[in-house]
Amino acid sequence: MSKAFIGSVFKTSAFKTSAVKDRASIRSAGESRSAAAASGSPASRASFRDVLSLGEFRALWASQILSAGGDRLALVALTILVYDRTRSPLLSAIAFAAGTLPYLVGALFLAGLADRFSRRTIMVVADVARMALVAAMLIPALPLPALIALLYAVTTFQPLFDAARSAIIRDIVPMDKYALAAGTVQSTMRILIVAGAAAGGVLVAVVGARWALGADAASFGISALIVRFGLRARPAAATGPKPTALRNLVAGTRLVFGDKSLRALIMIAWLAAFYEVPSAVAAPYAGKLGGGPVAAGLLIASTQVGSVVAMPYFTKRIGPLTRLRWMGPMAVCACVALMATVLRPSLAVSMAIFFLSNTFTVYQIAANTAFVERVPNERRAQAFGLANAGLIVGQGVGFAVAGAVAEVVPPSTVIALAGGLGAVFAVVLALRWRRIAPVVGRHSARHLARHLGPSAELVRQEPAPVQLARSR
Repeated sequence: MSKAFIGSVFKTSAFKTSAVKDRASIRSAGESRSAAAASGSPASRASFRDVLSLGEFRALWASQILSAGGDRLALVALTILVYDRTRSPLLSAIAFAAGTLPYLVGALFLAGLADRFSRRTIMVVADVARMALVAAMLIPALPLPALIALLYAVTTFQPLFDAARSAIIRDIVPMDKYALAAGTVQSTMRILIVAGAAAGGVLVAVVGARWALGADAASFGISALIVRFGLRARPAAATGPKPTALRNLVAGTRLVFGDKSLRALIMIAWLAAFYEVPSAVAAPYAGKLGGGPVAAGLLIASTQVGSVVAMPYFTKRIGPLTRLRWMGPMAVCACVALMATVLRPSLAVSMAIFFLSNTFTVYQIAANTAFVERVPNERRAQAFGLANAGLIVGQGVGFAVAGAVAEVVPPSTVIALAGGLGAVFAVVLALRWRRIAPVVGRHSARHLARHLGPSAELVRQEPAPVQLARSR
């Protein structure tokens, strides 16, 4: 789907006079189904059972759990191993930084390979490469610099796997079920973030770092087998001469940032750099409340589980157009909620605030859905790589700044400031999106059908007119 076509779908000036009749038919269809439309839940016909009934998606989901879980396990195990050997917090921090720095390099320069080659093959290669690299860590008496270098190499392959997985989801899941699939993937990642570090620490304590690394290598091998035999072969999305990684990056950047819709959407997604700040200062925040590691763990958990709880309702009970309409306001609310910490609430109230803020972040599912539909298939992996790279950089910078500011002001104030600043950016982006987005009631049924494909019938069930707020 070309960018020009995508733009034409969402600009009311492109609609001909026949749209009047089409609007009437949409309105008539909406009235005849008023019971379903009034609830704003046309997507409720699709369920998680429908998504998980797709064998390829189940295989993809299982590989994600193994692959991402293995990454967290390797990171925790090697960080502990480095500290046990050296008792150096600096070297331990350098090892832990492998979770972010190499990811940026891989996201920028390797993600585009998932457009130029078979995405199934890319995922298998990424898993096999990581399996071999982690297995090399088991060599006895391997120098610490070599261990850290191997871990950095392992993490470099993660964005390649992620980009291929994000791009291929749309190939195997119908559009009317895509939001549910994206929500499942995002929720799984949040659960892995919360549970991965704790489970990794327990496993290392019970069996030792080397056995944990061995389990990690095995997880990548199993993931590769699941992908290889669980997904069917598909040709590369992009054809023709294969450009260099740098040219791929330049072309992808022009695509994403040269289109005002994609540019607005990706920037709204990057707002996570503001509302994820509580997890960065959870330890000092808990300390100010008189709590210890347990309190910090509870705070971190509360910054992740809200969206996991809200995701089933948001994806099943809220229609696709309503999700888009709510996206901008929800992004604002995710940041505004954090401003309440300026009152220095108790631990329980703080957890409730973080839970509430994270609940609003389910807007990312709607953003993901709109983003994937606006990016041509042959550039999809590169686009996701850029989105992930910006998110990693934004969070890294945001966490570093928050930590530095927390040295001189209370962590509660740091979080409130991050929420306030994020809210300002969110309002600007939400208003910008409203100027980009169309009035749904002006869509012709023909254009909607071409854009949404199988989900066009769902769109007709929503009452018209309804104004979109965003469309990532």
